[in-house]
Amino acid sequence: MLSPTVEKPSGKPSFLQSMLGGLPRAFWALWGGTLVNRLGTMVMPFTGVYLTQSRGLSLAAAGLVMSVFGAGSLLSQLLAGVLADRIGRRATLSGGMLATAVTMLALGYSTSLPAIVASMFVLGLVIDVYRPASNALVADLVSPAERPRAYGLLFWGINLGYAVGMTAGGWLAGLGFVWLFWIDAVSSVVFAVLVWRAVPETRPETKESAGGFGVVLRDRLMVAFTLVALGNALVYAQTMTMLPVAMTEVVKLSTGQFGLAMALNGVLIVVVQPLVSGWLGRRDPARTFALGLAVMGAGFAMTAFVTSTPGLAVTIAVWTAGEIVTAGIAGSIVATLAPEHLRGRYSGLFGFAWSLAAVLAPLLGGPLLEIGSGALWFTIGGVGAVSALGMLALGPAIRRR
Repeated sequence: MLSPTVEKPSGKPSFLQSMLGGLPRAFWALWGGTLVNRLGTMVMPFTGVYLTQSRGLSLAAAGLVMSVFGAGSLLSQLLAGVLADRIGRRATLSGGMLATAVTMLALGYSTSLPAIVASMFVLGLVIDVYRPASNALVADLVSPAERPRAYGLLFWGINLGYAVGMTAGGWLAGLGFVWLFWIDAVSSVVFAVLVWRAVPETRPETKESAGGFGVVLRDRLMVAFTLVALGNALVYAQTMTMLPVAMTEVVKLSTGQFGLAMALNGVLIVVVQPLVSGWLGRRDPARTFALGLAVMGAGFAMTAFVTSTPGLAVTIAVWTAGEIVTAGIAGSIVATLAPEHLRGRYSGLFGFAWSLAAVLAPLLGGPLLEIGSGALWFTIGGVGAVSALGMLALGPAIRRR
C-alpha cells in the first residue's frame, strides 16, 4: 500500500505527497484492488477473437453474443447502484467480483452456443457491478476537496493496469485462451478479498436507502448531468468502435500502425495524468469538465483529416489531453449531487450512461461512416461541443448544490 510521504523540513509538501498524500488507507486498499483487477483484465479485449477462433462462431454469431453482453451491462449499473445503497458498498463490490470470477470460468469452459450466450449475459451483468460501489466508497471515504484527485488516481490505476493486462493478454492468448480466463478470475477474487478485509463498510444506516431509482430520476440536475455524461461517453466510445474500423478500412493503416498510434493514449495518461490531477482538482469542476469535453470533441473532429499514422497520433494526443482533464471530475460531481445515502444509485445512473453509450456508439457511428469520414468525425466533434456547452449551462446549479 502507498502511504503519505513525510513532509520536508520546510513544511512544504514534497512532490510525491502533493500527488499521493492525504488520502485514507482504505482508499489505497481500494486503489490497489482496482489495479490488480485491471492487471488481470485480459478476457474482454480478446472476446471476439476467442469466440471466432477458439469456439468457431461465425462473425454474425459472435456479434450476437457481444450484444447479449451489452444487454446485461445495461442492467448492471442500475442493479449495482441499488445494491450499494441497500446491502452496502463493500458487500456489493466483493460479491460482484466473486460472481465475475465464477462467470469467467463458466464462459471459458462453455462449448455450446446456449451456454456461451448465457455466460456472456451474466458476465455483462456482474463484471462492472463494482463501479457504483467503488465510486460511492470514494465519496464516503475522501473529503470533497480531495475527491477529484482520488477519482483521478483511480482512473490512472485502471489505465495502468489495463495497458499491462492488454500486453500480457495478447501473449498469453497465443498459449491458450484458458489462461486468460483463469488470470481474470483470480484477479477478481483478489480484489474481492482485499476490499472485504481492508475497506470498511461506509453505507449510512438509514431507512431512506430503501426504494428504487425514482428519487434519482426526480433530481433534474442529476438527470441533466447524466445526459452530458452520455455525450462524453458517446464521443469516447468511438475509440473502441468506429475509430479502428475507420483507420484500417478507410485510411488504410495496418493494425500494427493503428496499435502503435493508440499506444500513445496509454502512455500520456500514465505519465501526465497523476502530475496534473491535483492541480485540476482545485479548479471549478463544471468549467474544467466542459473544457475537457470541448478538447476531446476537437480531437475527434480532427480525425476527419487523418491520412497517416503521425496524423492519427496528433489527434490521439489532442483527445487524450481532453480525457486527462475530465478524469476524476465526473465522479466528484456525482458525489456532490448525491445525498449520502443514495450515492450508489447516483453512481449507478452515471454508469448507465456509459453502458448505454457502448450500445449506441456503433449504431450511430456505423451509418455515419458509410456516408463518409467527415460525417462521422464532425458529428462526434459536435456531440463533444454540445456536451461542453451543456456542462457550462449546468455549472451555476452544480456550484449552488
